[in-house]
Formats: sequence, structure tokens, C-alpha cells
Amino acid sequence: MDDATATPHAGMAAQPIRSEWRQTLWFLVRLAVLFTLIRSFVFSPFVIPSESMLPRLYIGDYLVVSKFSYGFSRHSLPFGVPLIPGRVLTRLPARGDVAVFKAPPLDREDYIKRVIGLPGDTIQLRHGRIILNGVAVPQTPVADFVIPITPNYPSEKCGQAFAELSFGKPYCRYRQFRETLPGGATYTVLDRGETAADDTQLFTVPAGHVFMMGDNRDDSLDSRFPQIPGQGIGFVPIENLVGRAQFTFFSTDGSASWLLPWTWFTAARWDRVGKGF
Repeated sequence: MDDATATPHAGMAAQPIRSEWRQTLWFLVRLAVLFTLIRSFVFSPFVIPSESMLPRLYIGDYLVVSKFSYGFSRHSLPFGVPLIPGRVLTRLPARGDVAVFKAPPLDREDYIKRVIGLPGDTIQLRHGRIILNGVAVPQTPVADFVIPITPNYPSEKCGQAFAELSFGKPYCRYRQFRETLPGGATYTVLDRGETAADDTQLFTVPAGHVFMMGDNRDDSLDSRFPQIPGQGIGFVPIENLVGRAQFTFFSTDGSASWLLPWTWFTAARWDRVGKGF
């Protein structure tokens, strides 16, 4: 009698457990789908891997990028899954926008640069000055830009700019200029001396493309250089735009160790958190 009554109770206990597992699994699936949709069509994180956008962006800055700013293409989706033909809900960026895009010619790697030229614009650099549609973009000297030497910005990146603070902490110092584009977008750029990139041919931006440049003018592989992997990107198709940089949500100087949790806080550059564009 006891054995006969024990069996139904065991079966009844097992059923709720299986049901809980199904509910948990279904919740995780829905959460993954929601995360994918948000990351594909609303906002996405992006980490700065190079110094090409100094002084605005440091290596180790983490940004929020709006995916809806310029419309959507396959580059909006994870891994570039070709589910969106061409580009939909297309909107042109504004001159001065800081945008993330897939760098041609391979269209695989994410780059971040500033939009300088739109379709139909003519662009040339003379002695480091932008000539946009035949008019020199205003450029005004401002105080030198100073950046500390850290694991994310080691001394070998300084070149001749290496110096040392009175407190004994090393830093780099660069000449800095404020540039203002037609339409009012204003930002600062760096000048590290005369380079071959200071004087270019005359470019005419073709239809369906934009001309992108880094703010660290003498250390940026951008639209001034031909589409050769590791050497330049040429004109960037509007279809390759991923999104517009909105604000910095975290920043680290690279000195943290995963095994030392307190360094996650000491390595953070809290003064950079929340900076918008």
C-alpha cells in the first residue's frame, strides 16, 4: 500500500521541476532575442582601440553608439548577417559627426572617425588645413593637449612629444587646434608636425559615400589614403555606417588586473564617464 501511494507523489514532484527548467530556458531565449534586437537597432557598445581620435577619444574609452541614427544595413546586425538588402531608413550624417563604420575594402573591421565630407563635397589638405568646397576650414590654436603615459598609451606612442611632469609622472604633449566646420560643428584636432598627410590631392566625394578623418591628423589611417588594408580606407560607403557615437559610459587606462578587483576602480578614468558628443 505504501509503495503504491509513493509513485504518484514522485511523478508529481518531477513535473514542476521540468516545467521550471522550460520556463527558465524560454526566459533566457527571449532575453537573448531582446538583447540582439536592442544591439542591432537601438544602441550598441564600442571600445576605442587606437589613438586616431585623440584628443576626443582615448584608447580604453567605452562608448554607446546609436544604431538608428543613419538607418540600417546588414552591418547593423551581429556578424554582418545579410538579412537587410542595401540600406533602409537612410539618413545622411552631419559634418562633424563621430561615426562607427565598417572599414572598406574588406568591410569587416569597425573603425571610428569624424565625418568631414558629404556626397558631392570637394576636399583637400594644404599644410594640414582642410579646404572644403574651396574654402579653408577655420582653425584656431588652443592650449596644448596633455595625455599621461599609461598601459593604454605607452611612451613609444609619444615620439618627440615625450616629456615629464614636475611630479615625476610622464606624459605626452601635442599642439592642439580648434576646427569649425560649415554648419557649426566644432572640435579639437592634434598636430604632431609636418607629415605627408598634411598635403593631399583634391578629392571629390562620390554619391553614396562620405569622407572620414581622425582628429589625431598625423596618426590616422582614413579617407586621405587609398583602400588598402592596413594603409587606408578611401571613401566610405554610407551603407557601411554602423551608428553615431553618443556618450562615453566607461574608460580605463589599462592598468587593471582581473585578479585584483580593487584595480578595476583605480584604473577607471571617472572624469571621462558621461562625456557626450
